[in-house]
Amino acid sequence: MHADRIRQLIDTKTKPLGALGQLEDLAVQIALIQQTETPALLHPHVLVFAADHGLAAEGVSAYPSHITHGMVHNFMAGGAAINVFCRQNGLNLLVCDVGVNGSFDTQAGTPGASTLVKYKIRAGSRNMNLEPAMTPDECEAALDAGKTMVNGVRYRNCNVVGFGEMGIGNTSSAALLMHRFTGLPLVDCVGRGTGLDDAGLAHKQAVLRSVADRYADLTDPLAILAAMGGLEIAAMVGGLLQAAEEQMVILIDGFIATAALLVARTINPDLDRFCVFCHESDEAGHRLMLDYLNVQPLLRLRMRLGEGTGCALAYPLLQAAVGMLNEMASMDSLQA
Repeated sequence: MHADRIRQLIDTKTKPLGALGQLEDLAVQIALIQQTETPALLHPHVLVFAADHGLAAEGVSAYPSHITHGMVHNFMAGGAAINVFCRQNGLNLLVCDVGVNGSFDTQAGTPGASTLVKYKIRAGSRNMNLEPAMTPDECEAALDAGKTMVNGVRYRNCNVVGFGEMGIGNTSSAALLMHRFTGLPLVDCVGRGTGLDDAGLAHKQAVLRSVADRYADLTDPLAILAAMGGLEIAAMVGGLLQAAEEQMVILIDGFIATAALLVARTINPDLDRFCVFCHESDEAGHRLMLDYLNVQPLLRLRMRLGEGTGCALAYPLLQAAVGMLNEMASMDSLQA
C-alpha cells in the first residue's frame, strides 16, 4: 500500500483537490497504518495511567498530591471530563493505577464510570531531587503495565487507542524529559502546570534545574526515564511501544503524553507514523514539542487538562476522515 494510491482515491472524490485539508492527510495516515484502502476504526479505547510523584514534595504543583487519588475516584464515578467526552463520542475508558498513593474499593458499577485496573508498582515515585524517581526494575514494571494494558484492549479487537494520564506533579517530569530528549533549554520546557503563579513558576524552574543537573550524565533513554520520569509516564511509554508493535492507530493527547512519546521513539524510531497528534496543549512547551516532531495537531482549544481529553475530542475527526475515504462518491459517479 502506497500513499500515492490513497491520495489518488481521495483526489477523485466529489470535491476540489485538497479541499478537505488535514482530514485528507489523516485518511491517508490511517489507511497506511492499516494497509488497506477501506480502513475501519474498531472498539476505540482511551487508557489513562495514574500515579503520584515524590517531586510534588518540593512544591512544584499548585495542587496537593492527594488530588491524584481523588481524581481517580472521580474517573471511577464517571464524573471527570474524560468520562463525559468518552461517553459523548463512543470511546471505552480504562484507568490504570500504576502508582497512586492510596487504595481503591471495588468498582461500584456507576453508569458511565471507568473501569479501574490495578497494576500498582509503588505508592508514588521517589523525590527525584534527592534520588532517581524509579529503580530500573520499577521502571521496567511500569513499561510492562502499559504493554499489558494495550495487549488487553487489542485482544478485544481494538485497533485505535489513546493515552492519557493523571498525576499531580507530572508536568515537571514531562518538562525534564522534553529538555533531555529535544535538547531545548529547560526554561522553554517548564510551564505553569495546574496554574502556578509567577513565584511558583520561578520555584518550579529552580527545582527542575537542580534535578536536570543531578542526572546530566545519564545517556541511556530508560535510565533517564527512571531518574526523571514517573510511573504513569513510563507506563505510557510501554503502551506506546506495544501499540506500534500491534500496528494500531495511536492517539497522542497533550504535554505529558507527548513527553512519553519522546522517550518511546528513541526505542522505536518508526513509532511516529502510527501517531495522531490530537491537540496542541496550552501548557508552555507543547508547541515546541510539536515543532520538534514536525507535526500538526488536529485541534487547538487552549486545553491543558490531560486525562486523554484531547484524544476523546479529536476522535470524531478520525471517524470523519475514514468515512470520507470509504463513503464519499467519486467524480466518475456524477451524472453529466
